[in-house]
Amino acid sequence: MNIQNAETEGEGTFFIEEENERLATMYYRWRGEDRIIIEHTEVSDKLKGKGIGKQLVDHAVAFAREKHIKIIPLCPFTKSVFEKFKGYEDVL
Repeated sequence: MNIQNAETEGEGTFFIEEENERLATMYYRWRGEDRIIIEHTEVSDKLKGKGIGKQLVDHAVAFAREKHIKIIPLCPFTKSVFEKFKGYEDVL
């Protein structure tokens, strides 16, 4: 699955689209120049149970590492992934 990124002024999304239908979205907002707050994650029923939410988190972590920024996981799903899996500490 191809995860894309779109940003507008001060906020953005990581998302998966197929045939012009958005199937998964992670919403974030910039907090200054060095942090993003992940606010919400949605996955379509078509993709539920396929690990897509975690893939979005992994993509956000790779984005944070590339940009040398930190993530504030406000989204309950994202927060649970950060707590459950090791290896994300450097971007928290």
